[in-house]
Amino acid sequence: MSEGERSGAERMMLVAALFAVPVLKLSWTLGGGEAAREALDTMGPKNWLDVMSGMFLFEPLLSTVLGVAAARACYLYLGEHGRGPAHPGRGFAATAAAAAIVPGALALVIGSLNGWAWALTAGAVSYALRLGVLLDHRTGRYAGGRRRTRAAGPLHRTADVVWGAGLLLTLVALPLLALAAALDGRSWAGTVRCDVDTGSGSSRIRLIEFEREGEGVVGWDVADGGVVNGINCAGDAGDEGDVIREPWWRA
Repeated sequence: MSEGERSGAERMMLVAALFAVPVLKLSWTLGGGEAAREALDTMGPKNWLDVMSGMFLFEPLLSTVLGVAAARACYLYLGEHGRGPAHPGRGFAATAAAAAIVPGALALVIGSLNGWAWALTAGAVSYALRLGVLLDHRTGRYAGGRRRTRAAGPLHRTADVVWGAGLLLTLVALPLLALAAALDGRSWAGTVRCDVDTGSGSSRIRLIEFEREGEGVVGWDVADGGVVNGINCAGDAGDEGDVIREPWWRA
């Protein structure tokens, strides 16, 4: 597989993680494809986006790996189209400084959500991977999506190690972490206890909250399944936490 094909595979993995994994999360957590269809049909595309954002916002390792992989993929794409690391009219120091902008922004976002240890990890790894791409372009080893020469010195070998780390991160770590998050049986949103009238009287029911409507909540009935409307809702203080069902590897 050429380097250009590998770059394409990395971008496709990012798209697959963002598109398919939230649907898998819905299906496993709610108990099957029919339940996932009901949830998506009730809430529309917004619910799919909520699942995606919930997964990545509340999983620090997953959101960090996704952010780093996306930052690297963008830099590779720019290089393939004659910009970014391949910019012919800019010196190495200036290009290296410009390459730090996105990792810095990523560190701020990750740090604001998950703490500064995650911020430093995301920023440092993202920048290191971008420098590896920059070295490949500036040493003339990468052009038109292909490496043109064998490793001929410490810089080339360092770039090879960084390149391999980037591939492992995107093609191995990201899908494994995404699948683990999708199949862990935990809710992607908050759970609440609400009064729900199902036709035979009102009872206190645990729901996965989809959205607020006036003074009530539209959510998923955890015990009996199905979308219901609840009122007089309060945060779920039970022992279950955000666990809805057993993770796939224990089921």
